[in-house]
Amino acid sequence: MTLPLSRRQILLDLIRPYRVRISFALLALVVAAASVLLIGQGLKQVIDKGFVAGSPELLNYALLGLLVVILVMSLATYARFYLVSWLGERITADLRRRVFSHLLTLSPSFFEQNRTGDVLSRLTNDTTQLETVIGSSVSMALRNALLLLGGLVMLAITSLKLTLLVLLAIPFVLVPIIAFGRRVRRLARASQDSVANVGAYTDEVIHEIRTVQAYGHEAASAYEFNQRVESTFATGIQRVRQRALLVAAVITLVFSAVALILWVGGHDVLSGEITGGELSAFIFYAVIVASAMGTISEVIGDVQRAAGATERLVELLVTPSGLPLANNPVALPVPATGALTMRDIVFAYPSRPDAPVFEQFNLHINPGEKIALVGPSGAGKTTVFQLLQRFYDPHAGEILLDGINIREADIHALRERIALVPQDPVIFAASLRDNVRYARPDATDMDVLAACDAAFAMEFIEKLPEGLDTFLGERGVRLSGGQKQRIAIARAILADRPILLLDEATSALDSNSEQIVQQALERLMQNRTTIMIAHRLSTVINADRILVLQQGKIVASGTHQQLMSNSELYQQLARLQLQSAAFQEI
Repeated sequence: MTLPLSRRQILLDLIRPYRVRISFALLALVVAAASVLLIGQGLKQVIDKGFVAGSPELLNYALLGLLVVILVMSLATYARFYLVSWLGERITADLRRRVFSHLLTLSPSFFEQNRTGDVLSRLTNDTTQLETVIGSSVSMALRNALLLLGGLVMLAITSLKLTLLVLLAIPFVLVPIIAFGRRVRRLARASQDSVANVGAYTDEVIHEIRTVQAYGHEAASAYEFNQRVESTFATGIQRVRQRALLVAAVITLVFSAVALILWVGGHDVLSGEITGGELSAFIFYAVIVASAMGTISEVIGDVQRAAGATERLVELLVTPSGLPLANNPVALPVPATGALTMRDIVFAYPSRPDAPVFEQFNLHINPGEKIALVGPSGAGKTTVFQLLQRFYDPHAGEILLDGINIREADIHALRERIALVPQDPVIFAASLRDNVRYARPDATDMDVLAACDAAFAMEFIEKLPEGLDTFLGERGVRLSGGQKQRIAIARAILADRPILLLDEATSALDSNSEQIVQQALERLMQNRTTIMIAHRLSTVINADRILVLQQGKIVASGTHQQLMSNSELYQQLARLQLQSAAFQEI
């Protein structure tokens, strides 16, 4: 497999820490292969000095030597199998860890353009394929390559004439291996891509199973899945057919050559040109050479599949993060004040480069100020959050946090100053305690309890069967919407960061839940710079400033009362989106 230097370097970096084990594995492999070749000489001695010479003593010595060789071969084979299997498991684990760690550094733009199921397939299926090859197929290929070369040498020592016949047959065997091998590799890559496509579709359907069932889409989804599975099957069968043809062609050619050699060698024994022991040894080596070529032709398919899997994994590893990081980051001021400035921002999402969200967008937020962003869908509200957290960089302009350009700051230090409470709170398949202290893994139970109490979450936590140890299920299926939101707020309280981003944190809640969550948010917003995206009046009415966005521009700014007097768009939004009991009372 020809790889650019960067890709080759990645593979070398994975192997380099285990040079000693690899050396011992190769030594064991060489010893095992040499022992197999010595068995042929032992067979020759047994026949010529034992049977033909009629000497029981020589026969005993020959058999004893043969048993010693077999014992050495067994020990070397054990060492080779263990060491190579260990390397396969270890290198695969390192590769998985490295790929996953790299995935965590990629910007959201990567995941906009790549399906999650495909990424998961690379991290699981492709690494498993690589593990099989490293832990088995590569070892078999190397072992049989040594047996092939060693067998040819021993053939030449035993009978040069017959060896020349073997060499004449080798080109006829190599041609199908090379020709079919290229096809197998191409089909292996296509097969891996097809499997990844099935995985991506499965992930999507299972994740949205409620929608699938609500719309009675089960039969259509099953049909679509069947079509993808059949496509994967067809690609796999093409690959298997090519491998089967390769193996059949090699076996036919190799053993036909052995039969021809046996015929010629038999006549040489009858004419006295070679001994029976030499012919037996030659046949033994010829069978070894034939078996080695047959095995190589079989495992070459696995190696080609691994080559395709490796290409897919290395593609992930060489994918740039998408965000240039400062070599010498500027330290953010301590203590933080939470002042934010967006100056002359120009931005379009990578997936929609021809549809700019912002053109010369400007925004300044004072320390501790509470700002609400309202506006129609697509106005740019969520994009403000994305840029502040530096999930994307603007094409032009600058964003300042406490006077420091966030491009020049350490990206982790930047994000450690921002807490987010999203509209759809993220709940992990873990205990309630672990979910709350996700932002501060070193937090004590007392810290967690205090955060939960401040988020008004204790009233339902105390009713859970295992309290903080309660397992919340995948995506928090055991909690209601309001309970999930309070867990997210507790997480933000525990993080204790100077800047707070609220992304429609109450939009999906009923009136009772909204009231409780709103109380928790009021506590959370104290002494923090807060930016909130909201559709409900109860969320924005007490903001210091409300900014009305339309088509990437701030078209109005002021308090609720001011905007109700002078902003037609805000009045329209109030009628259409800010309807609530509170609004009716004003």
